Amino acid sequence: MAELANVSAGTVDRIIHKRGQVAQETVDKVNAIIEEFGYTRNILASNLALNKKFHFAVFLPKSETLEYWKSQAEGIEKAALEFSKFGIVLDYFFYDYNLASFKETVQKVMQFDCDGLLFAPIFYDDSVRFLKEYEKKNIPVVMIDSNISEENEHAYVGQDAFQSGYLAGRLISFAVKNERQVLIFKITREIESTSVYQQRIKGFYSYFEDHNELTHFKFSEVTLKDSGIDQLNLEMFSGVNSVFVPNSRAYIVAQFLEKNNIKGVRIIGFDLLKENIEYLNKGVIDFLINQRPEEQGYLGINYLYKKLVLQEETERTHYIPLEIILKENYFPVKR
Repeated sequence: MAELANVSAGTVDRIIHKRGQVAQETVDKVNAIIEEFGYTRNILASNLALNKKFHFAVFLPKSETLEYWKSQAEGIEKAALEFSKFGIVLDYFFYDYNLASFKETVQKVMQFDCDGLLFAPIFYDDSVRFLKEYEKKNIPVVMIDSNISEENEHAYVGQDAFQSGYLAGRLISFAVKNERQVLIFKITREIESTSVYQQRIKGFYSYFEDHNELTHFKFSEVTLKDSGIDQLNLEMFSGVNSVFVPNSRAYIVAQFLEKNNIKGVRIIGFDLLKENIEYLNKGVIDFLINQRPEEQGYLGINYLYKKLVLQEETERTHYIPLEIILKENYFPVKR
């Protein structure tokens, strides 16, 4: 290009990067050549030449005892290893699975200077407040696991929670033909007022509302805190033919039914936790809906990589396809 314009390579570099003083006539001449030959800047090469670093903050629950979040972290680490050669550095901010620890970590994230943020908005109200304040930084944010607001400008990678509940309703309608007493069994932590949990339940009910020919289904709900799972009793399951557990704790119901030799109850839940897989393989749990947490973590970092390193326009919402897992099609991933 410098040869075609009969100028030095340094002059072309100054024009492309818009720095330094260059005569307008020369600028016009070089820009005309750029347009004619379709030159595009090699952003990766430029970043490597400048040894530029991109710091991504990762704001997640601790994963030591939480299998689901461990899978998310593994996907994030996979992306970090793959993209490290392009100057990506991850800075982690983990919090205990409680609101006090979350609020404390929010302050650390707010004070940290970075180029992009990967965030799991677990505590709904506090996450909304955090994101509103964080927007002042004008830094790209990608959420995983929970899309707390489809109206904001942040990106999201994860499940469509409403559709996952809707899918669960469809599966129950297929699995139960005669007796149709459905129990929605909610085993919750304090955080499960989050949109994911509520949207799954809403989607489940919506399936039956949309299919009014399914007139013989009756629904009941039971809610227990984690600390109260020893309160499970036989009366809760009296006359019940199927159980929908709108989170990853289907194994708790399965364990109780197996212990009390209760058979013929269909169970559907979420996530490939090892306890869930155990009861899936035993035939006590019938269906698990898998939302691919490792893929969520990977794609979250990949979004920031494309947005900030490659400077590409990328779709803000990426829904992970929902997988229906039965014992017949489950094969453990070899690590």
